Amino acid sequence: MIYRDLVKEGTNILDKHSIYTGFARVLMLELLREQDIDMFAEFDNEADEAIATDYMKKIQELAQDIPLGYVLGYEWFYGYKIIVNEGVLIPRGETEELVGHVLSDIDDYFEDPVIADVACGSGAIGLALAKETGLPVFATDISEEALVVAKENAKINEVDMTFYQGDMLQPLIDRNIKLDVLVCNPPYIKNTEHVQTSVLNNEPHVALFGGEDGLFFYRSVLSNAHKVLNEKAMIAFEIGFDIGEAVVECAQSFFPTAHIELRQDMNQCDRMVFVYQGISPIKD
Repeated sequence: MIYRDLVKEGTNILDKHSIYTGFARVLMLELLREQDIDMFAEFDNEADEAIATDYMKKIQELAQDIPLGYVLGYEWFYGYKIIVNEGVLIPRGETEELVGHVLSDIDDYFEDPVIADVACGSGAIGLALAKETGLPVFATDISEEALVVAKENAKINEVDMTFYQGDMLQPLIDRNIKLDVLVCNPPYIKNTEHVQTSVLNNEPHVALFGGEDGLFFYRSVLSNAHKVLNEKAMIAFEIGFDIGEAVVECAQSFFPTAHIELRQDMNQCDRMVFVYQGISPIKD
């Protein structure tokens, strides 16, 4: 069977199970890329038997509503290959936007800042910041399983990251580490919120839910941030689309003199809150 027909068969299987059919082509693209094969050059050629077998096996996993990142064992984030498994969340495109904003602010306001990725999960945020700035990054997570994955990602991508296990900021507080840039994508889904089945059944709940109002971990970080921030510093949060104003109000209560910005993602959904302490934001 040629590669094109395999993709067609995979598309039909996913369609029957009401799974996004575009995954059939993306899966083939990734499997061939792993073998340094250009899918578009080989699409009408006879498929390698081992690749065909692996492809159909993974199509069946996708048909069971297992996320593509877990089926492949990795996800691409900010151009970097990030290992993922069921112990960590699969990094999202919205989080890439957060990284882009943070990098822009680093260019505008800092020179060689001390950076931390709090609740790091797979380490994707800290890894991307380390790669793009060339600077070392601290990272914390309460999950030992997540830190195993994050450390592997740092090794594979050859970045200088120091990992500490513990609850949010506590490992940094214990070591008296002072930060210029604190980035945090905490669990923020409300306990009562409906969650996509593939996410709920496969991704770690400890990394998803943020209490009754989704603000539990934002309060934790904001109430302790003064213990780790330098006089001139920024906090960058990813947020749920429906808690933007609440996170801003929470930040204002702990940082009444700071400049605080609520930012939207490319879909115009509230997705980020930035807190600037001792910084006068540059006017557009």
